[in-house]
Amino acid sequence: MIIDAPKPAHRYALRALWQEAFGDSDKFLDTFEVTAFSPDRCRCISEGEEVLAALYWFDVSLDGERIAYLYTVATAKAHRGRGLCRLLMENTHAHLAALGYKAALLVPGEPHLFDFYQRMGYRVCSHVDEFDCTASEETIELGSLCVEEYATIRRGFLPQNSVLQEKENLAFLAATASFYVGDGFVLAAEHKGDSLRGLELLGDTEKAPAILAALGCTTGTFRSPGNQRPFAMCYPLGENALTTLLYFGLAFD
Repeated sequence: MIIDAPKPAHRYALRALWQEAFGDSDKFLDTFEVTAFSPDRCRCISEGEEVLAALYWFDVSLDGERIAYLYTVATAKAHRGRGLCRLLMENTHAHLAALGYKAALLVPGEPHLFDFYQRMGYRVCSHVDEFDCTASEETIELGSLCVEEYATIRRGFLPQNSVLQEKENLAFLAATASFYVGDGFVLAAEHKGDSLRGLELLGDTEKAPAILAALGCTTGTFRSPGNQRPFAMCYPLGENALTTLLYFGLAFD
């Protein structure tokens, strides 16, 4: 059993494990490979060409310090119950610390996972507000943004102690989301028929109903900075590790 970055021979085993754990399509995985995958940001437990467990991360930063946003941690069904997830996480923490990362971040996909990761040493470090609304009769002027424009404008709306999620983060997000700007706000959102999923609304949240009207949607769910519910969890790494509360907004859930 080896814990290391994946080899080219592991490509199809990694895809099979991902699909077994999360059910995503080949098209989705093709997008991830093109926009965001790097073997240098992946660790797996393998036996020959078989992959028993794997995780991936995105590079993000806070005040110029490197942070790893851990994404899609999975263990093959046939090998669950052996403590492989904890083993892989501990190995990854040591690997990241040796590379100079100051923290690992993750966003639990289910409420019960907060307790699971807390037992590994993670602590809640970021909260968000979430709200539903319906379209107003009034509309609002919106501008569409490319990835580079969104990254620049988003920086101006982020609260203090915000994690920057750019480069491969936004390249991956752009495959399913659209970016908008208006008077007093910036938005990343996914369209679901006549509904809108606001992955992050920064700025004037009271304009959400008018945003829906402008985009031809009847209902929407929006996420914004706040303290309504726990969101991201942090694991400090190495000397001078990150321990502060922060804002982390774009989860690829």
